[in-house]
Amino acid sequence: MLKLPGSQINAGVSLAQKWWQSFCCFLFPSETDTWLAVLRIGLGMQVIVYALFLRSDWHYLFASSGKGLVGREVGEAITSFDSPLIPTLGWLVAIGRNFNISEEAVLSIAWICLLSAGCLLLLGLFCRPAAIVAWFVHLCAAESGGLLAYGADSFMTTALFYLLLSPLPDHYSFDHWVAKTKPRNPRALGFWRRVIQVQLCFVYFIGGLAKCLGNGWWDGSNLWRALIRPPFTVVPPDILVRFKYALPVLGIAICLLEVSYPVFIWMKKTRLIWLVCIVAMHAAIGLLMGLYLFALVMIVMNIAAFGVISNTATPQSATETDAQ
Repeated sequence: MLKLPGSQINAGVSLAQKWWQSFCCFLFPSETDTWLAVLRIGLGMQVIVYALFLRSDWHYLFASSGKGLVGREVGEAITSFDSPLIPTLGWLVAIGRNFNISEEAVLSIAWICLLSAGCLLLLGLFCRPAAIVAWFVHLCAAESGGLLAYGADSFMTTALFYLLLSPLPDHYSFDHWVAKTKPRNPRALGFWRRVIQVQLCFVYFIGGLAKCLGNGWWDGSNLWRALIRPPFTVVPPDILVRFKYALPVLGIAICLLEVSYPVFIWMKKTRLIWLVCIVAMHAAIGLLMGLYLFALVMIVMNIAAFGVISNTATPQSATETDAQ
């Protein structure tokens, strides 16, 4: 049996330790909570805008059969195929029924809770409970919406979930000023920011790769179909016809931008360029297609993940925080 010399074994162990240390340093970098404040304020605005956009149609969309557009039961039946444990507005209506509270009153209370949670997040008051309430009520609404839900709902739910698990409150919040909370562990702050960064890289790479595999983005036909399909017809078709030769260029640019996102967003020399391009792309989606909520949540997540300058905590401050 071949035996390795002790020097080779020690070298292998040392190399494995260096790799593990590098992985831990990547996964748990020391960060300040500036990015968390951006995420909290941005998601607070997102929740407020979401609630105000749906105010006039809230009961119309989420009432039961015979009272609403389609009936909440349809969306909840679709959700139940994935898992019966996913919360829906039907859960809240059933709880309210036990206390003799009508369905309309329960839906109104849910909307008020969602709007209030967004306002509290924006101000930084009761950050953790507000984040939990915002995530839960929005998840219930998104899952009860069924076929009416789209990408903005998924990203909102994900971002709010990360927010409620993050080490709140940040030092820009009213909670910090009132309660005088201690500084949070910089490595825990770095971990949750890293989670968001890695997810965005996967999202853009997979989305860009899927676009590259088809012909529609290379010849601009997918952009044309997206911009002329109701209810996204914000730009008149005659203007699109006038600039039809720019559609293939824009389609190719979007493919390359998304596929290369996981590479160039990490490099300091190219990070700002790619961040500006991604933010501009989402802003254009919001303005040209009317997908304001989708554009806002993606811009907030990108700025929180990569836009805030990483004020890395010093090793001494990190050690002191860990000791506390």
